[in-house]
Amino acid sequence: MATRKNRVIAAVPFVFLGLVPCRAETTQGARWAHEASHVTIVRDDWGIAHVYGETDADAVFGMIYAQAEDDFNRVETNYLNAMGRLAEAEGEDKVYQDLRMKLFVDPEVLRKHYAASPEWLKKLMNAFADGANYYLAKHPQVKPRVIKHFEPWMALSFSEGSIGGDFERVDLAKLEAFYGGKVIASLPEPADPEPGGSNGIAIAPSNTVQHHALLLINPHTSFFFRSELQMVSQQGLDAYGAVTWGQFFIYQGFNPRLGWMHTSSGVDAVDEYLEMVSSKDGHYFYKYGDGERPVIEKQITVPYITPQGMAEKKFTAYYTHHGPVIRDQDGKWVTIRLMQEPVKALMQSYSRTKAKTYQEYLQTMQLQANSSNNTVYADADGHIAYFHGNFIPRRDPRFDFTKPVDGSDPATDWQGLLTVEQSPHLLDPQSGYLFNVNDSPWNGAGESSLHKQDYPAYVESGSESARGLHALRLLQGRKDFTLDSLVTAAYDSYLPWFIKPLPRLIHAWENLPASSETKVALASQIGVLQQWDLRWGVNSVATSLAIFWGKEIAKGGQPAGYEGEFAAPVVPNDVALKALATASDKLTADFGTWQVPWGEINRYQRLTGDIVQRFDDARPSIPVGFAYSSWGSLAAFGAMPYPGTKKWYGTKGNSFVAVVEFGDKVRARAVTAGGESGHPASRHFSDQVERYRTGNLREVYFYRDQLKGHTEREYHPGTLPVP
Repeated sequence: MATRKNRVIAAVPFVFLGLVPCRAETTQGARWAHEASHVTIVRDDWGIAHVYGETDADAVFGMIYAQAEDDFNRVETNYLNAMGRLAEAEGEDKVYQDLRMKLFVDPEVLRKHYAASPEWLKKLMNAFADGANYYLAKHPQVKPRVIKHFEPWMALSFSEGSIGGDFERVDLAKLEAFYGGKVIASLPEPADPEPGGSNGIAIAPSNTVQHHALLLINPHTSFFFRSELQMVSQQGLDAYGAVTWGQFFIYQGFNPRLGWMHTSSGVDAVDEYLEMVSSKDGHYFYKYGDGERPVIEKQITVPYITPQGMAEKKFTAYYTHHGPVIRDQDGKWVTIRLMQEPVKALMQSYSRTKAKTYQEYLQTMQLQANSSNNTVYADADGHIAYFHGNFIPRRDPRFDFTKPVDGSDPATDWQGLLTVEQSPHLLDPQSGYLFNVNDSPWNGAGESSLHKQDYPAYVESGSESARGLHALRLLQGRKDFTLDSLVTAAYDSYLPWFIKPLPRLIHAWENLPASSETKVALASQIGVLQQWDLRWGVNSVATSLAIFWGKEIAKGGQPAGYEGEFAAPVVPNDVALKALATASDKLTADFGTWQVPWGEINRYQRLTGDIVQRFDDARPSIPVGFAYSSWGSLAAFGAMPYPGTKKWYGTKGNSFVAVVEFGDKVRARAVTAGGESGHPASRHFSDQVERYRTGNLREVYFYRDQLKGHTEREYHPGTLPVP
């Protein structure tokens, strides 16, 4: 094994100037003001921005300005993360997170990509930077943590709107061990992690009362991760939906003719390679085929803030043709290969929002730059469709790519990409519905589903889940869907995880001898669970007891996911009964009794606009009925206790919910977690909470005439302060 030399150069203090705006103040300011004069922002009575521009670039300028008005901190932070600059704001603890990003994101490379981009895309990137900079110029009281001036190429660092990009698969502790020379244990996975992801459901006209296609858009992310807005131009743009802070395209949403919902995919689009590295004459080489190739070395500097000012760490990063080295394993270096197509990704992300037909949407998919998401689709022509993640490397099936493969064997290299037609893709299933809830697509259209055996194993690594079972039960055999009943389905309270484990628990208790102390001690709890209908609710004691019991089972190593036909975990009788006793004791210790309604435990609270929230049992909070998606709840609420709290507070899950009907005119209803604004002083900081927790979605004002009587403000960027 080769040894690394001088991988870290000690921290060196330096003067940090940041990105100093190169402004000819009057000229640039006049140009921005001229751009702003072509943009109108209409804030509706929920504070949601409807942005109208003459050109697409005008709409981009205005929507970035509106996002910055609502939460500039989140806009900036997303770019700090994307460009590997968090440590400049948050300190040395973020150095290796920044290094991870800088292994893949090089500003000089992105500048070249920008220069070579199509003119139409350049105009949008220019408008993105202008809109952000105009906001800062008009709001001198806003003090950016790092980015004092945005540049157009920066949009290419953050071109795909998922909550976690492929880069985040690199283990930070192992990265630090390799490049920092310090062995740090990786953080263990939590015993019962709340699955991330989303729900997408499409209903064909054959299964609806009005004979119009319906679409459910329901991302599960960290709360407040996306803005809700509309962007319209006279060049054919008219899109509404959820926008990841700082991006200039609608990530999950709809236009007058069609809609798209992305769900996290189980596709294997990332591979790791074991590299045999040797050192000769002060240089590194790696074995490839019958020969050797030189290891590429790249100097990377990571600035970070300290109490004394800015400092920096310098690293020598290593690359093979597969990608950067990210750790050691068994005496070999490990490299990682993943999608790096920022221009194509940005083109695809934006252009799909303007598609008007299935064929036009399909054409955007041919760019093959969406590595991490499936898509559930519906349109006004009555089509519904499912697209799997469309960046799928073609591989030699002799190798197991779920593990690092031999990087010296050319046969392990990627062999191009699967085409969209070769990937899992379904159009207009006879069942009249399709869904994806982050499980595999093999049950996603009932009897009309795709077949696993028709595709390479690497196209899907996921399994079936309790959430998938729930969706299937709600959709199959129904021909009477409406916009309202789709909302009802999205908030259906059934928890199918408990279908099989709970009867086994009750049976185990019933088989105890009458004299058993356990039987006597748990009699009341079993009585409550025997009467439970497996539905969550804020007043349900059984929900509290069952979920605390399920969490105890999960701590024992029992699986939370399910394979195939929903094979529930088989838990030994004594383990199941002991878990119920432990759950009862924990409830009593925290709340004074095990007979506590679920809504007293499961709470929504937002006290500040901070990205990392603080929670306080003594401060106001609101009960929420829905639960972890682990238990099969389609409406997901990932909550847990925090330091100093007994109550559980949600931070992820249902973040945006919309239902859309594609008739002669599009109709939609929606809700955003909490509210549109990130400013606690704004009435739109929490004005949607009650609707959010009850599933009482508000009407979407998609057409300009719908805004009559529902307009709070109408203005050009830069002409009105945010109230």
